Amino acid sequence: MQAIAIRSGKLVFEDNVPAPTTKPDEVLVRVTQAGICETDLQLVAGYMDFTGILGHEFVGFAQSGKFSGQRVVGEINCNCRNCDRCKAGLGNHCANRSVVGIFGHDGAFAQTIAVPEKNLHQVHDNVSDDEAVFVEPLAAAFQITDQVKITDDQRLLILGDGRLAFMCAIVLKLTGAPLTVVGKHSGKLDRFNALGAQTVRLGAEVAPESFDVVVDCTGSPSGLPLAMQLVRPRGTIVMKTTVAASHDVSLAPIVINEINLVGSRCGPFDQAIAAIENGNVQLDSLITHRFQLRNALAAFESAKQGDAFKVVFEISNSGESHG
Repeated sequence: MQAIAIRSGKLVFEDNVPAPTTKPDEVLVRVTQAGICETDLQLVAGYMDFTGILGHEFVGFAQSGKFSGQRVVGEINCNCRNCDRCKAGLGNHCANRSVVGIFGHDGAFAQTIAVPEKNLHQVHDNVSDDEAVFVEPLAAAFQITDQVKITDDQRLLILGDGRLAFMCAIVLKLTGAPLTVVGKHSGKLDRFNALGAQTVRLGAEVAPESFDVVVDCTGSPSGLPLAMQLVRPRGTIVMKTTVAASHDVSLAPIVINEINLVGSRCGPFDQAIAAIENGNVQLDSLITHRFQLRNALAAFESAKQGDAFKVVFEISNSGESHG
């Protein structure tokens, strides 16, 4: 089968990869569409020292099991269900877990992927592939409101104007609280304006210590120090950024201003799917570039550019790339 992988630290397209074999709890999923996210770009840059097939945002058709023949999306944490963390409801932090396309488990930038059946969620017919491919990052955005109590009288700030930032903006707008987004790209910021958020170009003056909750979606080590400047004393910083580079920042303001620092990762698929199915979120026109797997290098280069929003691989499509 075809796949995109990191081998010896390099991004490569492979045309003859053996189809995955399944463990007793796994099923095969024929992948129809998969999206590139910032984590994929960071993995290529060396984050997690990952080797294997990339990709964790996907939609496809289960080939066996209770979802056989059905369109599904999949959670990315493959846990043991037996350790103390799993038994305590912390399966996403299982001490023995692998993570699809990120750590110890081949991912979805391939024609077929093996996934634990318990990770799968059915996608109904009123949800398109173009919407379903956003379930994983949208779920990660819903994790913020599961972790942090947000009221409509708080001031919210998102740092970053990319893919995950937009998912977070969608979810935070549902709280009714006023939202500001700081970003570098005017074209991307226009999307946030249309969502009803106030936008500010990076470098413009923003009042320090003026936001109750600041979400770092920058994908850069510069995000955390800026967040510490802008959050109010006893406010909350939500970290969504994971980068290959090291952070070089004084943490003294966290102590001095008694800032709550919350790491936030994967989230509830059921909330994300329900929000899409019920029409509570609009994901139209977010995909700007489409590629086949063989165009891996061009696709990843596109995902780095300021004019790109969401870049996806149309894996079941036999046509030529038009990204």
